[in-house]
Amino acid sequence: MKTNIVTGHYGSGKTEFALNLAMNLKKENKKVSICDLDIVNPYFRTNDARKLLEENGIKVISSQFANTNVDIPVLPGEVLSVFADKETYKIFDVGGDDDGAIALGTYFHYISKEPYNMYFVVNTLRPMTSTKEEIYEMARNIEAASRLKITDIVNNTNLQGLTKAEDIVKSIKIVDEAAKMLGVNVKYISGKKEILDNLPQGLQNKRFNLDIYLKMPF
Repeated sequence: MKTNIVTGHYGSGKTEFALNLAMNLKKENKKVSICDLDIVNPYFRTNDARKLLEENGIKVISSQFANTNVDIPVLPGEVLSVFADKETYKIFDVGGDDDGAIALGTYFHYISKEPYNMYFVVNTLRPMTSTKEEIYEMARNIEAASRLKITDIVNNTNLQGLTKAEDIVKSIKIVDEAAKMLGVNVKYISGKKEILDNLPQGLQNKRFNLDIYLKMPF
């Protein structure tokens, strides 16, 4: 799909997944634009990696107030330009939870005109997404706010630098059951390569290697 939407709870790792998705598409010689729709969270935004993305030929669209202390949720009209370019692979990095998904809903009439992927990134080691019921509820709230349907789940269970393969293995049942409740598939199990290498062989077909592009702001 040429339209890819990345949603999730705060701290799920959705922005890191969005950045890696953009970089992977660029490695396939695709024309890529990434739109930072996160107008809620000042940390770990796509705009933080603007220099790297632009050096790799990826167009970055974000609010003019990104990475400032100005708390005005303004989205640029430039976002609309990506819908006119049918050759561009579009990635939308959406703010956490249903609050962030409201911004996505602004573009419902443009996105819904063609097929799209809408990834829901899950970290079961974060509050509010630690059970299948919590994952289900948050996913439905995001869908209601955006008026768009989640198509796939990305299991990005992690403890940042403390993550072990066992942490991901323990999350599998929870995330799989939540996916069944939502009627979608777990498309990827994402994480750093050295961690995913230690997953059981039966899980390797869903692996999505992550390079870490974002750094802690403190």
